[in-house]
Amino acid sequence: MAQPKLASFPKIRGALRFYQICSIITGVGLLLLVAEMVLKYTPLHVELFLGGSGGFLWFADVIVQDCQWYSQFVPGSTACEMISTGDGVNLSLGILIVHGWFYVVYLFACFRLWSLMRWGFGRFLMLAGGGIVPFLSFVMEGIVARDVKRYLAEREAKAAAKRAASTEGALASATPEEAGR
Repeated sequence: MAQPKLASFPKIRGALRFYQICSIITGVGLLLLVAEMVLKYTPLHVELFLGGSGGFLWFADVIVQDCQWYSQFVPGSTACEMISTGDGVNLSLGILIVHGWFYVVYLFACFRLWSLMRWGFGRFLMLAGGGIVPFLSFVMEGIVARDVKRYLAEREAKAAAKRAASTEGALASATPEEAGR
């Protein structure tokens, strides 16, 4: 497998930092999305609103109509109709939209780091899964940061040792007049 070039290491460090930031934001957004879905789709049936008739920050009931317990699981069946009773800014919907769009940014960060590091496609799939599997983005961020930093340090140490060895070899093979210059 091809290895990244030493000249691309500054780009890799920048891509890693961007990935780390995106990973944390995506992970937090996903946890908020999961909490929102639990509130809406479990028997609680509420959504979070900002402003409106309920005050600054409040939960509004979601009315569920024409719903059978199997409606969400049977292909071709009509899904439940869910009607929100809240007014104001629907933060539950906002969380969904923001996470969805930021996941695209996160995928770009994953792709950039993956392509610069020249990893296999399976690694990209694991990185991408961080935005859809709760807590995985936090786990992957730690693993990826450790692996990339270790890889860069090892490659730079090998390159420095190789340069030092070639310099010593050049000095050893030089004539006394050349060495004195």
